[in-house]
Amino acid sequence: MTALLQLIISTVLFFVLFFGIAFILNMLLKSTWIMTVLYPFVVFAIVDRISTADYILKPKFAFSQLVRGLTHMMPADIIMLSGGLVGAITAGFVIRNLRRSGYTMF
Repeated sequence: MTALLQLIISTVLFFVLFFGIAFILNMLLKSTWIMTVLYPFVVFAIVDRISTADYILKPKFAFSQLVRGLTHMMPADIIMLSGGLVGAITAGFVIRNLRRSGYTMF
């Protein structure tokens, strides 16, 4: 029961976190779907557990670690990260609707 509650709270927190980040990025950069495009790179940084410089310095090792991390994800991790993706997509729709409604700052 405790694990299910933690999963629900974590998913909501990922949703809110990535909604907020995507909303601010969309507002500042005037690009509606920027975080949706960048979200896979955020997931890669969470999953691979290596330095980003390793993708340039040791690409074979880095991509093997990335594939290993993606294939060994637990269902709870997938659900939480999916909540973040839904938050980023939702922020894109909110920004788009605000722009259509006449809010020029968005």
